[in-house]
Amino acid sequence: MADAAERLFVAVALPPDALEACRRVVDPVRATGPGRDARWVRIESLHLTVRFLGPTAPDLVPDVGLAVVDAAAAVAPFQVELAGAGAFPDGRHPRTLWLGVDRGNDGLERLAAALDAPLDRLGWPPDPRARRPHLTVARTDATRGATSHAIADGLAQAATGWRTAFEARELTLFRSHLGDGPPRYEALVVARLGA
Repeated sequence: MADAAERLFVAVALPPDALEACRRVVDPVRATGPGRDARWVRIESLHLTVRFLGPTAPDLVPDVGLAVVDAAAAVAPFQVELAGAGAFPDGRHPRTLWLGVDRGNDGLERLAAALDAPLDRLGWPPDPRARRPHLTVARTDATRGATSHAIADGLAQAATGWRTAFEARELTLFRSHLGDGPPRYEALVVARLGA
């Protein structure tokens, strides 16, 4: 397998309008005193992960790309609505902060299901864990107690009543580049849904 810099995942990227709507919720929280202690995700890299693949042998990448194209073709474009915010594992012990997906989970599930058989043939068996689609916006694992609670509470308050929607039209195979700051994501294959 390739080194950690070659980690692959499949996701639905957000269009510019949805990214800007997320920025309007996240930026004020990020700028607060406690908010400066979290590790925030770059807004332009927000995505809805459909399948994490991890380190991948270079000779498998073209076949994974074909699986992504085939899965995308099997699923029609669908509406996604983002709303609200929360934390994993829970609000009392916030380590990962997220914006929620209120509509579109069924479309994301169809994409994941369309990927299962071709990825299984390539060495990735179906993931038995329940999926909970979300947009990870920050990690608070470097903060403690009251600070992490204040950041999580601030994000939840900022997202109260907030909603934005977009049409998912593409499925993307991404490569993660780690190190020297927040991860950067390179699109290797972008496939139109329903094509």
